[in-house]
Amino acid sequence: MTERILITGGAGFIGSHLAERFHADGHDVIVLDSLLRQVHGIDPERTSSLLRAVSRVATVIRGSVTSAADIRRALEGATAVVHLAAETGTGQSMYEIGRYVDSNIGGTATLLDALGEGSHAVKRLVVASSRAVYGEGAYRTPDGRTVYPPSRQDIAMAAGDFEVSIPGEGKLETAPTDEYSRLHPVSVYGVTKLTQESLVLAAAPALGIEAVALRYQNVYGPGQSLRNPYTGILSIFSSRIRQGHEIDIFEDGLESRDFVYIDDVVDATFAATLGSIGDAGAFNIGTGVPVTVLDVVDALMNALGQRVPINVSGHYRVGDIRHCVADTRRARDQLGFTAKVDFETGLGRFVEWVRNEQVESDGYESSLAEMTKWNILR
Repeated sequence: MTERILITGGAGFIGSHLAERFHADGHDVIVLDSLLRQVHGIDPERTSSLLRAVSRVATVIRGSVTSAADIRRALEGATAVVHLAAETGTGQSMYEIGRYVDSNIGGTATLLDALGEGSHAVKRLVVASSRAVYGEGAYRTPDGRTVYPPSRQDIAMAAGDFEVSIPGEGKLETAPTDEYSRLHPVSVYGVTKLTQESLVLAAAPALGIEAVALRYQNVYGPGQSLRNPYTGILSIFSSRIRQGHEIDIFEDGLESRDFVYIDDVVDATFAATLGSIGDAGAFNIGTGVPVTVLDVVDALMNALGQRVPINVSGHYRVGDIRHCVADTRRARDQLGFTAKVDFETGLGRFVEWVRNEQVESDGYESSLAEMTKWNILR
């Protein structure tokens, strides 16, 4: 059965790949995207390879999720919605609070209002959430209990102590974080993602729509913006290496992330949109395997065959978390999703793509200056 699927933010990294997948499966795809300069450049029709790619497989509407008129137009005839439109970037969210709240929370409210205004054909709404909703996530104490540490203290990080701790609990060990873990985001970005998913999971069922929230881990792969300094670290670091610039590593470089390849994210989102979803609700989308930042840098330089200086600076960003690794059992059991691409394989595919991309100014230095100005980078 052919579906008509609206993807908000569909000209972005994840959305463009997802649109191609839906199109290949025979579905009609509508994309609503504001084509932000930070992602697509000053002249998207000329400079954005993502826009060119998605235009081949979808009807693209240039508009904003904060505009009720744009949303209504994009929703016409839609049978499913994947809501990806959002401002992203933990650091930037801490000093552009109004922008992040207006887009991420206001845009989601506008979408839900439009769905509630009258008759519609939408059967399922999938919202892109984030592991940022967990804050520092789950840890285990020496005696085996699971605990959820609060935000790290500035005084400790300023002294070079970057690990999480709870007074009286001894040395904590990182544990996979499941969907039933405590939700306590430590960044504005995380707060907006938690509010987004909460709005969708609360309001959509009341409108007769099945609701799913996908808590993406660190997504990477071909097509990720190489010009946006607030995007994933693989893109940022690969651009720095190709330009021969020093890489500044925050904290001590031992912070870790769960990197999930774009093809796996597309598989999970496709399943959440069109497949059986069991009990619905929220699902972690990741690999369950942590990789440190130092290991990322070393792997990238090896794959690119180019070495650059590394400065493990001890600087840190307000709102960053120390470690994250997903417990993915619920996605496996309810969605039938298990990540297939390991980090070594995914990195190889990413680097193969990067080699053929034009080296552009990445705006990295200006982003550091901006975060320093607002006392977010310390």
